[in-house]
Amino acid sequence: MLLVSTATVRGAGNYDWPQWRGPDRNDVSKETGLLKMWPKEGPKRIWMFENAGQGYAGFSIVNGQLFTLGTRSNSEVLISLDAATGQERWVTPLADVLSNGWGDGPRGTPSVDGDLVYAMSGNGTLSCAQASDGKLVWKKKMSALGGRTPGWGFTESPLVDGDLVVCTPGGSKGAIAALDKKTGEVKWQSKEFTDDAQYSSLVPANMNGGRQYIQLTMKSVAGVSATDGKLLWRHDWPGRTAVIPTPIYKDGQVYVTAGYGVGCMLLKIGAGNEVTGVYTNKVIKNHHGGVVLIGDYLYGHGDPGWTCQNFKTGAEVWNHRGFGKGAVSSADGMLYCLEEGSGTVALVVATPDGWSEKGRFKLEPQSTIRNPQGRIWTHPVISNGRLYLRDQDLIYCYDIKGT
Repeated sequence: MLLVSTATVRGAGNYDWPQWRGPDRNDVSKETGLLKMWPKEGPKRIWMFENAGQGYAGFSIVNGQLFTLGTRSNSEVLISLDAATGQERWVTPLADVLSNGWGDGPRGTPSVDGDLVYAMSGNGTLSCAQASDGKLVWKKKMSALGGRTPGWGFTESPLVDGDLVVCTPGGSKGAIAALDKKTGEVKWQSKEFTDDAQYSSLVPANMNGGRQYIQLTMKSVAGVSATDGKLLWRHDWPGRTAVIPTPIYKDGQVYVTAGYGVGCMLLKIGAGNEVTGVYTNKVIKNHHGGVVLIGDYLYGHGDPGWTCQNFKTGAEVWNHRGFGKGAVSSADGMLYCLEEGSGTVALVVATPDGWSEKGRFKLEPQSTIRNPQGRIWTHPVISNGRLYLRDQDLIYCYDIKGT
């Protein structure tokens, strides 16, 4: 089972969402008691915030505060809102705005640990700020760690693990770097693992008697020691153009997928960190909307179609082409599927028996500042009976518990 730092777990109250893809970095919430069917018009919208600026950054929600990244004037900023009302609490400038042909601004999701928030800018500035008031504590540029900005910017969401904050600058000094979370001091870099950064966020795992960090790049899927960054295992990966989805870890097995025709792969990490390939196929070629693992089945957009895949065997279970490509999150046995082109959100039963839709609605209004080449790419977040969505400057909050 994938674990997160004890500090993060203790800091999360109720069904908080303290980092990218939630408490366990898998986009599956343990929350229950949510609506199993939506009204014809969709769930009730509670509030909408209209000043998040540009970017595709996601949300972290802890102790009633929502944290995200956006833009104001010429700066990428860290934003704190009241999660219940959408009222702005504070805004802190972090770095210059990433300029990009698919849309300017930040891409990552902040990570919350106690009273500290960690966020990566599009140009690769990792910042630590106080959650209470946004006051900056420290900054570290990925260029100072040997990294260079990928073509679509840094999109990683930093991992807070114990006393460390871990990130992927990429490059010859070490692809993965661990910093002291309180000071930003570099504790180690993975000198044996030196791939350039891509767009995936790493995940932690406990296996073979130790703690590891697993990362996916254009050329590799690899695990390094959480203690000193030593390369524990590596397997070739045939990435093309951009490698984006976060790896999935379960019971000594690592699942990775990427778009642009690449497909998916399951590896078994055995005793002594010996790597064995279980399967490689093109059942799921996930671009950047993510894949969730529920029981023994994976769900996500497979390009083409929304796909259910058997995790153990790699076999396709079903494929549904009646809903466009996009992102997915899950809670209480349901999938929350976001169609990136139209902004339509569907509630779907997470079952190997087929696509079973239980309601949909369309985000309205939609942003007028989105780059024409951009889409609605921010992943859905589920926290404490609320569904949070974003289209650039607009952040939406919906009641999915019916309270």
